[in-house]
Amino acid sequence: MSSKMSPIAIAMVGDFFHPNVGGVESHMYMLSAKLLARGHKVIVITHAHRDRVGVRWLLPGIKVYHIPFPPIANSATLPNFFTFLPYFRTIVLREHIELVHAHASLSALGHEALLHAHLLGVRTVFSDHSLFGFEDAASILTNKLLAGTLKNVDAVICVSHTGRENTVLRGQLFEPSADDPTALVVRDSVYVIPNSLVADHFVPDPPVSTEIITIVVLSRLAYRKGIDLLVATAPHVCRAFPNVRFLVGGTGPKLIDLLQMREKHRLQDRIELLGPVAAGDVRSVLVRGHIFLNTSLTEAFGIATLEAACAGLYVVSTRVGGLPEILPEDMISFADPEEDDVIRVIGNAVRHVSAGKHDPLRAHARVRTFYDWSAVAERIERVYSAVLSAPERDLGERIRRNMSLGTFFGPVYTIILVVDCLFFLFLEWWSPREDIDYVHCSWDAGKARSTGQDGMIGEGEKKNTLG
Repeated sequence: MSSKMSPIAIAMVGDFFHPNVGGVESHMYMLSAKLLARGHKVIVITHAHRDRVGVRWLLPGIKVYHIPFPPIANSATLPNFFTFLPYFRTIVLREHIELVHAHASLSALGHEALLHAHLLGVRTVFSDHSLFGFEDAASILTNKLLAGTLKNVDAVICVSHTGRENTVLRGQLFEPSADDPTALVVRDSVYVIPNSLVADHFVPDPPVSTEIITIVVLSRLAYRKGIDLLVATAPHVCRAFPNVRFLVGGTGPKLIDLLQMREKHRLQDRIELLGPVAAGDVRSVLVRGHIFLNTSLTEAFGIATLEAACAGLYVVSTRVGGLPEILPEDMISFADPEEDDVIRVIGNAVRHVSAGKHDPLRAHARVRTFYDWSAVAERIERVYSAVLSAPERDLGERIRRNMSLGTFFGPVYTIILVVDCLFFLFLEWWSPREDIDYVHCSWDAGKARSTGQDGMIGEGEKKNTLG
């Protein structure tokens, strides 16, 4: 039996958090809740969301700082390296933070937190939840920023082995070999810890008749989610199997394509479009179906696929990213991301389910043994322990690492680092630490007990204390 590490104060930082819904959002929330239950202090730092500015509390005692930065697109904020520093410094000092855990490659707040944390003597961990390419302009810029951020981060966590390979290449996570200084090896501080789910939230209903087979799709309706494949294959499947119905939940730019396809082929009675589905309604949609279809073109882990399998659905998925790693072969069928192969695999799945060869209750019982948030939190806790026991890098080492980023980007990122240090020194003079309103608190078994000026605030209230 593993021993618990001593309680520490952790700041989860990212643009993607409650009340928005998604894989990263649920990961940050559930990890925070489990770490609280293991005796740590956990706060979340994210951007404003409509009227959410200041401090909020979420059950079971997660303190959330909503920085007054509005998102610009898809819940992400505009990168502004230095305007975040005054807020970040105040919060980290005020809450006695010892470790910063940033999430998602596209989170500007996460990148900036990792840049600033070392100025405060705080250790850093980064979790990558997505896969990115290497050729298009957006990926090139994102990868360069990621490489600069990860040069000095203390540990990196990926949600799948495929994701690890992708992040290592994008983030240039190599270092000279101890045996041969001229050779490069992957840094030993890159870990693979999968995502998870709360199995009790996805208990399937008793098995129903397979006379009508319902195929469920729950996804953001965007190109990278393979909605074009769904548009191309659904009419062929409906034509080949008169007893098949589609149930599609989600919204996005490809919704118009689905509507046009349904109208063109007169499939209004065969394809039901639900629109946006709230997180609390996901199970109720899943249990209406027999087969879950995932047509993604890229996926680091695929939490929606895992939730569907837990709810008792047989899964059909494209063979991309980390999806082949998450379920046993008898619970999922894979297709190449091509129209003909997707049609073939869906047909095989319809025949498999119609023959009664898939047991939803048994599938649920198996999935709940594979994934558990407590086990994930324990593994991440071991990463934290390794990070806190490792030696810190001084400013000279950080500059040397930044200069290795390339002839152009190396000096640019080094200048950003130096300006960040100078701005930090200015803030130390302008707003002395002794003037900060520190939180005096203790925590135990996930119950935050504050004394002094900070009382427990219920979700839905706010207390502006960012300054």
